[in-house]
Formats: sequence, structure tokens, C-alpha cells
Amino acid sequence: MSNILTPLNSTEIDLALTKLEGWKIKDDKLHRELQFNSFVEAFGFMSSVALVAESMGHHPEWSNVYNRVTIDLVTHDAGGITAMDIELATKINGLFLKTSPP
Repeated sequence: MSNILTPLNSTEIDLALTKLEGWKIKDDKLHRELQFNSFVEAFGFMSSVALVAESMGHHPEWSNVYNRVTIDLVTHDAGGITAMDIELATKINGLFLKTSPP
């Protein structure tokens, strides 16, 4: 992969997506929609992601409606998807596995 703040090319993004379950490209951003059993579980998940994102200095575009969380990742300063987005998406997947409904 390229430098962490260099936009990835389409081949690099396609390769990363093969390892990122649940993610796709939508509007030139990494995109994932997650569903939980309740609002409290969804909000708790978002709180966990917020701590990780803050530690990375990289923050998602996201929304929450009841038990659903929608996340978009892009590095605005770089003008595209970067390795930092892939890293955050990977960490988000790990958190989701720990908190996802059976």
C-alpha cells in the first residue's frame, strides 16, 4: 500500500475490500451499514469507535438511527481513500465482531 496519507488507487482499494467484510465503495468513500439489537447497543458501539478514531486522529462520517449505524470513511485532506481509512475500517470490523448480535 501507499503512504498512509496518499490516496489509494482502484486496484489497492479493490484488494483491501477483499479483506474488509461488509464494506463497499459508495460515493467514493468506504461505506458500511451495521445493525444492532437496540439503540443502546448501537450507541455503545459508536462510543467504542469514537475512542479508536480519536486515538488515530481520524474521524468517520457517520449516522445513527435507532439500532442502525452508517459509516463512511475517506481522508478529506488526501482527497480520497487512504491506508488510514482501511486501518480504521479494519478496527471498526474488530469492534463490531466483539459487540455484534448473535
